[in-house]
Order: sequence, then structure tokens, then C-alpha cells
Amino acid sequence: MTALPELPTSPGGVRVEHATTSGTFSLDGGTWDVENNVWVLGDDRECVVVDAPHESGAVLDLVGDRRIVAVLLTHAHDDHVSAVPGLLEARPGTEVALHPADRVLWERTHPGLAPTRELADGDVVRVGDVDMHVLHTPGHAPGACCFHVPALGVLFSGDTLFQGGPGATGRSFSDFGAIIDSLRERVLGLPEDTVVLTGHGDATRVGAEAPDLDAWVARGH
Repeated sequence: MTALPELPTSPGGVRVEHATTSGTFSLDGGTWDVENNVWVLGDDRECVVVDAPHESGAVLDLVGDRRIVAVLLTHAHDDHVSAVPGLLEARPGTEVALHPADRVLWERTHPGLAPTRELADGDVVRVGDVDMHVLHTPGHAPGACCFHVPALGVLFSGDTLFQGGPGATGRSFSDFGAIIDSLRERVLGLPEDTVVLTGHGDATRVGAEAPDLDAWVARGH
């Protein structure tokens, strides 16, 4: 990822921290090498982890000795959840939150392990002095969610929105029409200067992507 745009820190010290991990993504009989973004939002005492890709060490390095309020999963493709067992081993009792519509994907990776919380559209997760708002944005996966932090002007988009368009919808449990509806109705109406922190690759802004929605529909991906 190129350098992040300068992001604000809340009055209470909540800020965004970032790392990348490398590994694979497997579905429908194929396996691909991928690099994922790891996001942590928190102050000096507590934090939320957004996604747990590949290996837990990079996540735990970002977390340090802070309390983990929750691991919020944008969706359950294996490259976004494979580090969950390692996190739970290091931090027993950590809350792991996933939208129930993505259990069909979760169970392909972790059949003997269940998330501890079901995310729902409209949920609010408090970390430090800021709120994270859960937006259910199906399409890339049926239970895909984005996490909006109005106080900092950021959106953790997972694989729902990238620089240049929506997440892929060519594999099982995905739907192009659904992701377009999610973007139109839930994401692209956010303030134009909202910084979009993606599951892979570079950050973008809502205002940079919204004008291209009709072009994405026309091209079909």
C-alpha cells in the first residue's frame, strides 16, 4: 500500500494503525496469492481489530498490550479470517464478530469454531471515544459489512469497495447486483471526503469513486 492519507486522531486519542500480511485466498477449487491490509482502531488502552488475515503475529504487533474490544470481520473469506485461532490463543475470550449470512463461508475455514457475536446492520461498536457503525453491504459475500467511523471520517470497506470499483463477484456466494445496490444505498452516499480503508491495496475516498458507479454497472464488474 502506498502511504495513507493523513488521518485524524480523536480528542481521546483514537487513531487508525495499519499493517499488511501475505498469504493465500482459496475458493471454488482455486488458490491465489494475496496481500491483505490489517487495520486496528484504538487509543492507548483499547482497540478494535478489523479482519484477521493470514497470521496473528502482525495483528498482535499492532495491538500490543491493549485490550481488544472485538475482532470485527468484514466477511469470512479465508484470507480475512485465517488468523482468528491464533488471536484467540494469544487473547482468550476475545469477541469475534461476523454477520450471520457469512457463516456458510466461515465454516469452510473454521468448522469447529464459532464467532462469538453476530453483527447486524445498524450495530454500533464503541472504542475509546468514537463509535463504529456497522453497514451490512452484501455482494462480495452475503454477510459482507463495512464499518463507518464518522468521527474520524473513515470507512473500513473490506472487499466491498476498492480504488477503482467494487469487490469481485465472480465466485460462489457473491452477487454483482447486490454489491451495486450496497454501494449505491449504503456507501457512496457517505460524505465525499470519507477515506475508504480497503481490505487489499490502496486507500481511496468516497468522492473519488462515486462518480464511476454507472460505469461499473455498464462494465459488469
